[in-house]
Amino acid sequence: MATGGSKQVRAARKRRKRMARVAHDLSDAQWDALQASWGGCAYCGAVASLQKDCVQALSRGGRYTLGNVVPACGSCNASKCNAEVTGWLRRKKLDEKAFLLRHYEISSALTAQFGVVL
Repeated sequence: MATGGSKQVRAARKRRKRMARVAHDLSDAQWDALQASWGGCAYCGAVASLQKDCVQALSRGGRYTLGNVVPACGSCNASKCNAEVTGWLRRKKLDEKAFLLRHYEISSALTAQFGVVL
């Protein structure tokens, strides 16, 4: 069990503080629409259990918003960690241009559907 001063506890405390400083406004309906639009992992296309992944990582100033979240499989989400998405896509030899185009198209369509201003 983690103690009060362990590395994990300090990291969790730091994450909670960082999360509390910014507004996260992704609703359940928006998340459902994102999953349906992408049809699987935004990066590799896997349809396994999907997690919310911030294109711009929380540690780099990202937030859980409609324009910044994509569905990702556990493997891609863990691999990307807090890396910059285009550099990570290149390292993994995934199609960066296709991801960016699709992300733009889906984000634009869903922001119009939900009336969200980016």
